[in-house]
Amino acid sequence: MASYNSFDDPNGDLNQVLFEANSCVLKVALNRPEKLNCLTYGMISQMEKTLKAYESDPSVRIVILKGKGKAFCAGGDVVRVIQFVKAGHWSFGASYYRKQLTLDYLLATYKKPLVSLINGIVMGGGAGLTMHGRIRIVTENAVFAMPEASIGLFPDVGASHFLSRLPGHFGEYLGLTGARLDGAEMLACGLVTHFVLSKDLQALEDALCDVVSSDTSTISEVINKFTHKAHIKPDSSYKRLEIINKCFSNKTVEEILLALEIEASIGAEKWVVNAIRYMKLASPTSLKVCLRSIRQGRTLKLESCLISDYIVASHMLGRTVNADFFEGSRAMLFDKDRNPKWQPPQLEQVSEEMVDQFFAKVDDDDWQTLKLPHGRSLTNMGKPKL
Repeated sequence: MASYNSFDDPNGDLNQVLFEANSCVLKVALNRPEKLNCLTYGMISQMEKTLKAYESDPSVRIVILKGKGKAFCAGGDVVRVIQFVKAGHWSFGASYYRKQLTLDYLLATYKKPLVSLINGIVMGGGAGLTMHGRIRIVTENAVFAMPEASIGLFPDVGASHFLSRLPGHFGEYLGLTGARLDGAEMLACGLVTHFVLSKDLQALEDALCDVVSSDTSTISEVINKFTHKAHIKPDSSYKRLEIINKCFSNKTVEEILLALEIEASIGAEKWVVNAIRYMKLASPTSLKVCLRSIRQGRTLKLESCLISDYIVASHMLGRTVNADFFEGSRAMLFDKDRNPKWQPPQLEQVSEEMVDQFFAKVDDDDWQTLKLPHGRSLTNMGKPKL
C-alpha cells in the first residue's frame, strides 16, 4: 500500500495497520498489539496515504480509528527512532516526527467525521491521533497520560494545544506530572466526547456502518444510544481542580513544585505525592520546556503548536542544548536501570536562555521546516468544558 524505506520494521510487515471499507465506513485499526500499537514510520505512512485517498471517496462517510489488543496506542516507537538516530544522523529522527505531526494535522482537519474508539492505553503519539479529532469515545478500559518528561522528551503531537484548553490549569498538571486518567476523568475534563462500555463497542461499530450521512449530529445521535454514565472516583485528582489551579497557576516549575510540597505538608493526598515524585524524577529541562510549551500553546492555533513541537523535538534529537532525551531513553527504555543522569540535574540550573534555545529555529543544513497543507480547517466538534 504505502512505500517503505529504512524507517520501517525489518520484516516489512504491511499488516501493522488494517484498513477495512465496510458499507459507508472506513475502519482503520492499529495492529501492533505486542508493542502496544506504538507507531512506526511505516504505520504512519500507511495511514497518511490511505486516509488521503479516502478523503475524496464519496462512498465513505465516516472513518473509525481503533487499536487491536489492550492499547489504542501507547505512543511513537521511541526505541526505533533513537536507534535510527544513533545509526546515522539526527535528522532521521526529525523526519519521523515531521511525518507524525503531518498525520496528526491531517486527522485534525479531516473533511469526514473521524470517530476514535479508545478502549485501552492512549499516550503520547496515540493522543496525537485522537485528541484533535471530531468524535472521541472512551470506555472503562481507557488510560490516558503524557509521560514524556520522564524520558527527557516533552508532551508533543499538539499537546500544547489540547492540554492548554482543558479547564483551569489541569493541562499543566497532566503535562508536568505524567498523571494517568481513566475514561470517566477524560470525559469530565473534556479530552473526549463520549463514554461507552467496552461490551457495547462492537454494537456501536455495527450501528455506525448503517449511517449513510456525514452529518455529525446524526452520527452523535447514533452514538448517544450507546453512551453510559461515567462515574469519577472519589479520590480523582480532577475533583481537586481548585488545588490544582492554585499550584499549577504558578509562574515557574520551581514555584509549582514548592506549592505541591506545601499541600503535601498539609495533607498528603495520593495524587499530590505522585505529582511530586514524578516531577523530582523527570528531566528538569523537559519540565521547563513542557510548561513553556503549554503556556505558549494556549494562545496559538493547532498548526502553530505542531510547528513549534517539531522545532523543540528537533533540538532534542539534535542535542542542541543537552542529551536528556537520549539519556532518558537509555535509562527507561534500553538499559532500564531507571536512573537517568540529567544535565543539568536541578531545576534551578535550567535557565530561561536554555529553554529559549529549544524554541528557536534549528540551524542545520539537514533540517527541514514542518510545512502543513494550507486551506484546511479544524473539524473538532467536541469542545473541552471550560
